[in-house]
Amino acid sequence: MQSASEQWFDEAYYQRYYFDKKTSVVDAEHVARLGAFVCSYLGYLRVPVARVLDMGCGIGLWREVVARHFPGASYHGVEYSEYLCQRFGWERGSVVDYQSDEPFDLVICQGVLPYLSPPDLKQALHNLGRLTRGGLYVEAVAREDYERDIIDDGLTDPRLLRHRAELYRRGLRPAMRELGGGVWLSRDCAVPLFALESVDAE
Repeated sequence: MQSASEQWFDEAYYQRYYFDKKTSVVDAEHVARLGAFVCSYLGYLRVPVARVLDMGCGIGLWREVVARHFPGASYHGVEYSEYLCQRFGWERGSVVDYQSDEPFDLVICQGVLPYLSPPDLKQALHNLGRLTRGGLYVEAVAREDYERDIIDDGLTDPRLLRHRAELYRRGLRPAMRELGGGVWLSRDCAVPLFALESVDAE
């Protein structure tokens, strides 16, 4: 298995999965609901959010969500697609090896990780932990989702790799605590959690 080629993520890809309402996999309304959950949960936990990294930001649907829930926070979009970087002005980079001089209070990684080979995925998950000092939101379809028939094959990119959910969790656990709903919290983030607020509370 190899990671996705950068040639995949051209104008035709984004027309198919983002711009065409008949075949798009995500829209602004969906991200608004999802973002309200993620940002409100971090707000409830009193995680301070001043710097946000959207890793694999796509067309930037999270930017408005961040501005609404964390006014004054900086939003930084990073994209693997050269086409999107030229169109929207994002920084070009990959979740596998992107570096920053300072970690982020919130890192968003939606729909990116299933495009990675197992070795690249392992490195990317480690890197997400290194980049995050507060909250992390990860969305990635897993092999179990296909086995339970909850994936719409007509909309989902057939080139996605079907990693087990445990592979994602195992890669994030050294640096992150799982809160549920795709939300994780850095183990270095000094906010108190009740035992039932974390899957692996310590």
